[in-house]
Amino acid sequence: MDRVLDGWYSPRLNKHMEIVTYGHYGFPLLLFPTAAADYLEYERFHLIGAIEPFINAGKVKVFSINSINRDSWLNPNVPTKYKALRQVQYNEYITEEVVPYIWNSCQGRHGIITCGASLGAFHAANQLFRRPDIFAGMIAMSGSYDIRGYYQGDYYDENVYFNNPVDYLPNLGGDYLHMLQHKQHIYIITGQGNYENPAASRRLSDLLRAKGIPHELDLWGHDMPHDWPTWRMMLPHYLGSRF
Repeated sequence: MDRVLDGWYSPRLNKHMEIVTYGHYGFPLLLFPTAAADYLEYERFHLIGAIEPFINAGKVKVFSINSINRDSWLNPNVPTKYKALRQVQYNEYITEEVVPYIWNSCQGRHGIITCGASLGAFHAANQLFRRPDIFAGMIAMSGSYDIRGYYQGDYYDENVYFNNPVDYLPNLGGDYLHMLQHKQHIYIITGQGNYENPAASRRLSDLLRAKGIPHELDLWGHDMPHDWPTWRMMLPHYLGSRF
């Protein structure tokens, strides 16, 4: 399997950001880490190994990046105002730096599928719903899609609103809504075992249904916990059966 480690200094985030690419061909899949982890997390926990047959076959080319969760939503010492501002900077890093990098690697402006587990699922969903002109779909596993669950207090501003899918989706209209209504690959997947929150996935599904956005909600069994063995089953299943 081709594996390329890379990175650059991001002027938008004011820090060095790494990226790893797996594979030589196929549609681009952008992975967002869980919680406060890094760009190699999916490799360390053997999820890359679980999807290696699809990578080697040229079905998918995988890009895994760092998160800013440790600087923002998961940092109790940062006021919520600055957590949200950091998220805005991260959005710009994704669209202005990571996306062109992926297009250059794939030699074309291919539709990118976002993907992640846990807090990574939130980022996958938020990027797609904010920019359906860039992203083609998502595979969101075991996510929660209300960012207010990741901080304490009742602080709220436009940066929180525009990065909280359960808030901005009900009011979405115009071209971006039209684009989302024509997506073919929006998958919301969750287990129902220990530490899972299937109600969060149902809530997101209800919002999408109300806006006429096609998607698939898939609730796995009560024996499927919020953990890596679950995600190592989910992602290969979807890559193999939906793409």
